[in-house]
Amino acid sequence: MTSTLESASQETPQVRSRPLTAALILIGGLAALAFGLALSISVGAADIKLSTVWEAVFHFNGDLTQHQVIRELRMPRAIAGALVGAAFATAGAIMQGMTRNPLGDPSLLGINAGAGFALAICFAFLPGLPFGQVTLISFLGAALGTVLVYGIGSAGRGGLTPVRLALAGAAISMLLVALSEAISIHFRIGQELVFWYAGGVAGIKWSQVAVMAPWIGAGLIGAMLMSRSITLLSLGDEVASGLGLRIGLAKLFGSVLVLVLAGASVAAVGGISFVGLIVPHIARSLVGASYRWIIPCSAVLGGLLLVFADIGARMIHRGFETPVGALIAVIGVPFFLYLIRRMRRETV
Repeated sequence: MTSTLESASQETPQVRSRPLTAALILIGGLAALAFGLALSISVGAADIKLSTVWEAVFHFNGDLTQHQVIRELRMPRAIAGALVGAAFATAGAIMQGMTRNPLGDPSLLGINAGAGFALAICFAFLPGLPFGQVTLISFLGAALGTVLVYGIGSAGRGGLTPVRLALAGAAISMLLVALSEAISIHFRIGQELVFWYAGGVAGIKWSQVAVMAPWIGAGLIGAMLMSRSITLLSLGDEVASGLGLRIGLAKLFGSVLVLVLAGASVAAVGGISFVGLIVPHIARSLVGASYRWIIPCSAVLGGLLLVFADIGARMIHRGFETPVGALIAVIGVPFFLYLIRRMRRETV
């Protein structure tokens, strides 16, 4: 890993970037995220004043019911949404840069489905495991999905193309989801898997945040350190190799980061799709092609997207929980079709 980072720090080709725009996005995005977290804590089945939220955070009184609701229910939910949104978006940015595939996203390339399959096995055969061990099993499932998708996508003539990778991802995802459903029916664990299929941050506890936060934090830091290497890989393997980058090691480390970020997120909130597809494209269009800026901006924008999507999901039908994964899919599916159409135009 050290040699990879050292080689990535060598002089790189001129890559179009907008550092001033990136700085504005980071500063403005973090401010908006802080406001979004406060708003997320205040809205729900019963709205709570922002002044009460401030008091509960900085002057907690355990005798007040609203303070308990804020501390034990809404704060972990809001923080988990920001962490998971940042993780999914960063994982998508790494995948798109590393594979030069505009369709790179954990949900489209079998990672989410693999993690869900592992969780189904865990619920059926190893019930009652601590959340930390469940997270590790989720990592293994994500790795299984990745290996299957890349193995099948690389088979045959022409090698691994973006369209072939997307088709292999769709096929493997459907297979793993079908196997997960079969396990849930046979072992009667459908109720446990319903949460994963819907995807959402409702019911997140501090204990889960405590387990996933170090994994996601380490993954985000690793992604920042790998940003120069990802930029080189996005220019093509020949260019990256000519600049001294150890391609195999860089891709291995990048894949591990994706598995850590996606695996920890799926274990906590389920299979929320399209965050890793949409956000990196938005960040790239705003800040240019340098992953030194794409990755941190994707993290901030991904956290913003999921926090405000969760707020919107609660506002659609007050008193009931609309799955946030369904709300994001309403945006993600048209965006996915747009990308497919654009790719077809470019190949004609």
